[in-house]
Amino acid sequence: MIKTIIIDDHELVRTGFKLILDKERDITVVAEAGTAEEGLRLIRSLEPDIALVDVHMPGMSGIELTERVARAKLNTNIIVVTVVDDARFPKRLLDAGALGYLTKGCSAEELLGAVRHVAYGRRYLAPAVAQQLALATLDGEGSPFDSLSSRELEVAMMLVRGKPLTTIGEQLNLSPKTVSTYKQRLMEKLQIDHVVGLAHLMTVHGLLDTHNNQVGG
Repeated sequence: MIKTIIIDDHELVRTGFKLILDKERDITVVAEAGTAEEGLRLIRSLEPDIALVDVHMPGMSGIELTERVARAKLNTNIIVVTVVDDARFPKRLLDAGALGYLTKGCSAEELLGAVRHVAYGRRYLAPAVAQQLALATLDGEGSPFDSLSSRELEVAMMLVRGKPLTTIGEQLNLSPKTVSTYKQRLMEKLQIDHVVGLAHLMTVHGLLDTHNNQVGG
């Protein structure tokens, strides 16, 4: 039996995924979470085989959650659920540690196939995601966020939600001075001068949902 949890701040999405998954004899949804923080606690306590994780959530993002699960070497395989429009799909998401990548518009058949595929430790890329990556490879243009380290991306996600350096430091177990260094470094790599510009760049490249995030100064 493939034990699965669903982590998404939209109840309708969680309900829809649960209805599809619970109909299968070999898959069971053991828990749901509306935030990444709650989802991480459930992953640690329930040790599910699969976690379906939304990219855009208030508080900790799905990317941060995925990277923390990977760093802690927990025995849960992550399937990231994202929205791919015209923006370049950042290779950084692939590097976060997830094995599966689905779009919100996937079919029930694709969702089930991805869960079973990833449960056996195999990577699954939705066709739309694979197409974005192929196009980026062909024309040599990726996302500017590909140049950031995992920690720099994590700091960037927190900065655009208006978190002060001291709070970011507390959550990442870093000194405010070190966080400031990460901030300066990522700003230089992205060639931007302020957090508003960072938020705009993240929105363009599909890393920030402006409806769920409050941009700080």
